[in-house]
Amino acid sequence: MRLNDIKPGKGARKSRLRVARGIGSGMGKTAGRGHKGQHARAGNTHRVGFEGGQMPLQRRLPKVGFRSLKKVETQQVFLYQLNNLKGDTFDLVTLHAAGLVDSRAKKVKIVAKGEIGRKIKTTGLLATVGAKAAIEAAGGSVE
Repeated sequence: MRLNDIKPGKGARKSRLRVARGIGSGMGKTAGRGHKGQHARAGNTHRVGFEGGQMPLQRRLPKVGFRSLKKVETQQVFLYQLNNLKGDTFDLVTLHAAGLVDSRAKKVKIVAKGEIGRKIKTTGLLATVGAKAAIEAAGGSVE
């Protein structure tokens, strides 16, 4: 076999349709465009979603979703992350300064993932039952 012997498989390539080339082609006269109307005319392009002046589907459907400005953003902090931080007392400001929580966070919840090996004190932070037990077992406190 040589490169000049390679051919596509039988039926793999169809010849293009010769439109508007007489009645014998099967695509003569209107050339597959039907009779009259916007699509039968030359230059019939229109934007995606255009339905001929009818209210388009994307405008007929109701809007979905709402983002409240009053929503309280809550973020999570894990025990092992607190263990890696310097300092003994933690609150929202110190966690934000350390880069653990976003500026949009209004509440922070400590989750029991990993271990805490030292005494820490948290103020103004929420904590899961397991996280609170782990902090108190290490000699710390959750306020």
